[in-house]
Amino acid sequence: MILVFDVGNTNIVVGAYDGKKLLDVWRMSTNPPRTSDEYGIIVINLFEKSGFDYKKVDAVVVSSVVPNIMYSLEHMIRKYFEVEPLVVGPGVKTGINIKYDNPKEVGADRIVNAVAALEIYKRPLVIVDFGTATTFCAVGEKGEYYGGAIAPGIKISSDALFEKAAKLPRIELVKPSSVICKNTVNSMQAGIIYGYVGLVDYIVGKMKDEMIKLGESEPYVVATGGLAKLIAPESSTIKEVNPILTLEGLRIIYEKNR
Repeated sequence: MILVFDVGNTNIVVGAYDGKKLLDVWRMSTNPPRTSDEYGIIVINLFEKSGFDYKKVDAVVVSSVVPNIMYSLEHMIRKYFEVEPLVVGPGVKTGINIKYDNPKEVGADRIVNAVAALEIYKRPLVIVDFGTATTFCAVGEKGEYYGGAIAPGIKISSDALFEKAAKLPRIELVKPSSVICKNTVNSMQAGIIYGYVGLVDYIVGKMKDEMIKLGESEPYVVATGGLAKLIAPESSTIKEVNPILTLEGLRIIYEKNR
């Protein structure tokens, strides 16, 4: 069994694979103060709840954008699963040619997404990942990671509006039926959600134009991340939502590095 960890700023998404088959997905909050034993207890309880034997894990792959959690997480993996984790970073085979000015600056999750999307779709891509931040990645057909853009995430934008405007309430992120709204909550929801659709479509459109100028054919646009399904139905550029793209990328990277 292969265990994969996608460590984000808000959540850790954990997936268990039997070969290429995804057995289950779990999500827990990212909490750097947790000890390795606390993480171990949580993960083992998740295994037991799903009816899996954690002792059958023979490989663990980790992608992380939260450095200060890694000591506890890696120690937990060694202690409870008795394997050396494969941590995505320099020296790990990905098949991606990073064109960034400083390749070390690219978040591991963005590279993992690129690996999965290339393997699955085999064409030029724009990948939109709706996480704590929303990232846009341009990936060429032959594995060139050209770069991308980073915007504040939807929840960050919503929280900032509540925190900085004294009379505006905290709202649930749901799509209102109209943009011309007749109450404050719906007005905020419309501004955030439909405004974010505009942000996504404009950046993706510009990125597609630039990729074509680089000699790529028109990119296919894939979205992933927790809030992708909220934005994608209204977007004119997103063609597909793949909620397990990052987990698939981690599995593929394990296969490349066996």
